[in-house]
Amino acid sequence: MYLTNSIKLLKKHLFGILLFCLITSCEHKQAEYLKLQGNVFGTTFHIKYSDKNNQNLGQSIDSLFKTINNSMSTYHSNSIITKINGGLLFSKVDNHFKNVFLLAKEVHQRTNGYFDPTVGKMVNAWGFGPVKIDKEPTNIQVDSLMQFVGFDKITLDDDILNKTSSEIYIDFNAIAKGYGVDELGRFLESKNIKNYLVEIGGEIRARGKNAKGENWSIGIEEPNFDGTRSLQKVTTLKNEAIATSGNYRKFRIDEVTGKKIAHTLNPKTGFPAETDLLSVSVIAPVSCAEVDAYATAFMSMGVKKAKTIAATFPKMKVFLVYLENDEVQTFASPSLEFKD
Repeated sequence: MYLTNSIKLLKKHLFGILLFCLITSCEHKQAEYLKLQGNVFGTTFHIKYSDKNNQNLGQSIDSLFKTINNSMSTYHSNSIITKINGGLLFSKVDNHFKNVFLLAKEVHQRTNGYFDPTVGKMVNAWGFGPVKIDKEPTNIQVDSLMQFVGFDKITLDDDILNKTSSEIYIDFNAIAKGYGVDELGRFLESKNIKNYLVEIGGEIRARGKNAKGENWSIGIEEPNFDGTRSLQKVTTLKNEAIATSGNYRKFRIDEVTGKKIAHTLNPKTGFPAETDLLSVSVIAPVSCAEVDAYATAFMSMGVKKAKTIAATFPKMKVFLVYLENDEVQTFASPSLEFKD
């Protein structure tokens, strides 16, 4: 792959970015800011919010996470999506599934097909789904599986999902985590909580202000190959969401060839995306599910196309890390501001 040719160079430079919340203490708090954290969706979550009523929300949050998992987790044997992927041509879905389907279809259209949840067969074939493999698929196997990829092959009639083939495998993992962030945020808002930050696996939704009465600060980090971390830049979220996609953490080593196989797939080819992009972060005053989906699509299409599509959304900001002439470069939208 493209990245393997530059591995020595990348060890000396930025390989990608990881977003994390810079939650600092404050001596002059107008209201107590509470923290919750734990594990969900195969990763971790962190919540910080201001609640004058000091409500006990832990049990309700756990219940919300379970409901979303039971709808869209390909790792749960009894989830709605697992049953659909088990061979059903028609199936009733819940509101969570419906919401994500409709948003995924919208992003699919706006990215010219670079975001496509029907790529699930290919995700599994390359070893990035719940099905583990011993080696990468052959060209013939990829061609055979690609006949089951295509958003036009699935439709939603009210709450009934229809597939043109029982072999079609749907994977919402590139959008479901962001959706979970949104649902948790909306839950907090239903409890009259206006100042909060929700983070699940690096995807973030922020509303209101932090304990200092300022916009929430978000760090852009430089993950290093030796496992250490160093901060590169800091920006703020003003009632916005941010999501990151990159090849710097998620990859599989082929046991036969020893080659790194990036987890971002090109739904148009069925192969891992051979892109100049190493990492992309998307910030916008929309849902976290949306920026999550666009970040994934941008990784598949490369720098040039990503810039073009991002520019069609006036309020969308992107930060790209990419290779140009074997050198690591970065691009930030003109409206993306960094703190000193």
